Amino acid sequence: MVAAFSAKSSTKQYGVRCISLPAARSHPVAMKIEHELNKLKSWEISSSSSSNGEKICLGVAGLGELYRCIGEFLGLPLTREALAQHQHENCWVNELLDGLILYLDICGSTRDVVLMIKQSVRELRSALRRSKVGDFTIDGSVNAYICSRKKMNKEITKCLASLKQMEYNTFGSSRVLELNDHLALLIQLLRKVSRITTCIFNSLLQFLSVPTLKPKSTKWSMVLKQLVHKDKSVATFEGQWEANEFEDVDIALSNVLMMRQSSCKDDDEAEIKNIESAQEKLEALDGGIEGFENALECLFRRLIQTRVSLLNVLS
Repeated sequence: MVAAFSAKSSTKQYGVRCISLPAARSHPVAMKIEHELNKLKSWEISSSSSSNGEKICLGVAGLGELYRCIGEFLGLPLTREALAQHQHENCWVNELLDGLILYLDICGSTRDVVLMIKQSVRELRSALRRSKVGDFTIDGSVNAYICSRKKMNKEITKCLASLKQMEYNTFGSSRVLELNDHLALLIQLLRKVSRITTCIFNSLLQFLSVPTLKPKSTKWSMVLKQLVHKDKSVATFEGQWEANEFEDVDIALSNVLMMRQSSCKDDDEAEIKNIESAQEKLEALDGGIEGFENALECLFRRLIQTRVSLLNVLS
């Protein structure tokens, strides 16, 4: 298993003492990191009650800014000096580097998944724009979209398995915490960063992996009913169920296909209305996916820069 750093570093295992680091914590860069961490902590609390894609995208974007600050902290003369003075105690750095590689892999894979679903969504949008009332080629386009979603979910499952490693691995050494206050602060900050990174990636992956509806003509109404009465894990603060953007699209597509099985299948006006609704939901999903793509691209660059900064400090 890949060694990695984690926010769940066990004080029982390492005997980490509770220390006060007023001088180190008062450094402007350290204060910026704490500020970004506090913002993401607030994001975590508020996002626990919503599956809104825009809110999750804000978390990913905030994570990119946090890693920018970490890279800045690693470039400080104090950091370089502390690492140079205690090189024999820096075995935890290799674990940190491995952890960054793991996050890079997850970020890159997630970005690829987002690109995959973006292409599928745009192909379906194009098919709906070209469709006419009674055009059964829409069914094939919906099937292709759902197959893409299933393929996406398989990749996400792999990412979640990799992310699970970060929950159990630890990094850091009690001796470093005892020897140097600056390194102690760095390790404490990195543990917090690791925890929130894992949290945000988990939220994003769970959002992207919403189960797809199966296009079995005789089961659409049953599946839709089950979807609308799903568990309350995506409830709002008011206790009302809130579908995320993927679920909105699924419901709209189900309405398009169900219309052809109902007694009103000759109602052209209703079919046009359902197709327009599906186009509207797909457009919203497309915009959200593009936001994820941009945020993940930025985060990927920040993670690379953080790793390069750390390697530069050690060289």
